[in-house]
Amino acid sequence: MWAYLTENDKLQQWFPELAVESLQVDGRITFDMGDGSFEEMKILALEPQRLLEFTWDRDVVAFELEQTADGCRVVFVEKLSTITDHTPRDLAGWHICLDAISTLLDGKELVDDKSEWKGLYERYKEALRPFA
Repeated sequence: MWAYLTENDKLQQWFPELAVESLQVDGRITFDMGDGSFEEMKILALEPQRLLEFTWDRDVVAFELEQTADGCRVVFVEKLSTITDHTPRDLAGWHICLDAISTLLDGKELVDDKSEWKGLYERYKEALRPFA
């Protein structure tokens, strides 16, 4: 699992816009905006095989890993500074990404299904309505 978060050849299988530039605290991860520009995200915490936390615009995302008898338990945390119209899009995207990692770890091929994202987006939009 750690390799899918930190090694660019594996990372880009499930999130092709991301690249780890410097894997260390205060290091950076870049997001390719697709228009020739890149957003830089600062690595805030790093414990190899256990924790990767970095900035995500004004928010913070973290992947917490715990070895279990069956493999690895992954906890994804996004600390939101504010809920915006874009928040359900991000959450649906992260949901798809986490499912993609699971699929890859199971040795299966990814299937690009835009309708799945759209359904998740609608569910997250509805769930966040009371907080908007």
